[in-house]
This record gives sequence, C-alpha cells and structure tokens, in this order.
Amino acid sequence: MDYDLIFVIGLTMVAFAIPSAVSAYSDWRWPKTALALLVIGAGSMAYAAQENPGAYALDTVDDVIVRVVASVIGS
Repeated sequence: MDYDLIFVIGLTMVAFAIPSAVSAYSDWRWPKTALALLVIGAGSMAYAAQENPGAYALDTVDDVIVRVVASVIGS
C-alpha cells in the first residue's frame, strides 16, 4: 500500500474524530469512538511519515491529498 494513501486515510480519520468528539461531549458521553479514531489515524500518519521521511510537511499535505484522490478516481 502506498504511504501517501496511508497518510491520507489517517488524516481523514483524525478529521472525523473532531465532530465525533464534539457530539459525544454535547451529549455528556465519553468519546470512545473519537478517541479510537484519533489514535488509529495519528498512528497511521506517524507510520507513513516514519517510512517516508521528509515527504510530509505542512505545505505539501494538500498536494499529497490531491495526488491520492486523483489516483483513486483515475483507477
């Protein structure tokens, strides 16, 4: 599996953790799903960054996302 794809999947999981946490806190529940999404997403992002050092910087994340979406749509 491509490291860019792993990174983007992790980034998406972290992004979905934010509304999940807000929903859990607004309903006075413990945010188990948000915490699981955050840990798995951050872990996959860290794995991709460790295996492909120097490829992921703050200014290149948007290029990585566009490349992954283009490769998925183009398949």
